[in-house]
Amino acid sequence: MSKIEEVKAKVEAGKTKLVAGLVQEALDEGNSPNDILQAMVDSMGVVGDKFSSGELFVPEMLIAAKAMSKGVDVLKPLMAGDSSNSLGTCIIGTVEGDLHDIGKNLVSMMIESAGFNLVDIGVDVPAQKFVDAIKENNNVTLVACSGLLTTTMPALKEAVQTIKASGLEGFKVIVGGAPVTPEFAEEIGADGYAPDAGSAVVKAKELVKA
Repeated sequence: MSKIEEVKAKVEAGKTKLVAGLVQEALDEGNSPNDILQAMVDSMGVVGDKFSSGELFVPEMLIAAKAMSKGVDVLKPLMAGDSSNSLGTCIIGTVEGDLHDIGKNLVSMMIESAGFNLVDIGVDVPAQKFVDAIKENNNVTLVACSGLLTTTMPALKEAVQTIKASGLEGFKVIVGGAPVTPEFAEEIGADGYAPDAGSAVVKAKELVKA
């Protein structure tokens, strides 16, 4: 088993104490930081699929994400200098009236490790605060709004519409969360939708490079 395969397996198994060391060993073997990162993102994709199909639950998914973040910490200094890897700034937050942050934190971790500069504005975020964050940060290419409660779907709609009506440009808006569907995302004017953290990263890259 190659070191990269070991990294993948240990991230998937949530072995937080082992991942950083294995990432370092994979680097020492001559693997590129991007390849190692991609392996970990793939691993989280597997975890996401297992979560979607009910094989894994939130605690296992969080442990795997934590394991991945330990690996990302080792890679970050090596990737910081690679500006071509930067996909711009992503503003992320859970909409007003919703205090859930597990999904948001998972997406944050994965979007950041994919090469975005991440600005997390927290939970229970009023629509205007998203707009303010876009104004306060440079090179915003993506705004991610999360909502986990059916009752906060109107707040998600308000957030997207307020952002779109702000007159600010140069970024795409992605939404996600348990009650959100592709149809709802389209109806409220979002540019993209993702059902889980793994697909959020794929969609985020797709939107920004489009």
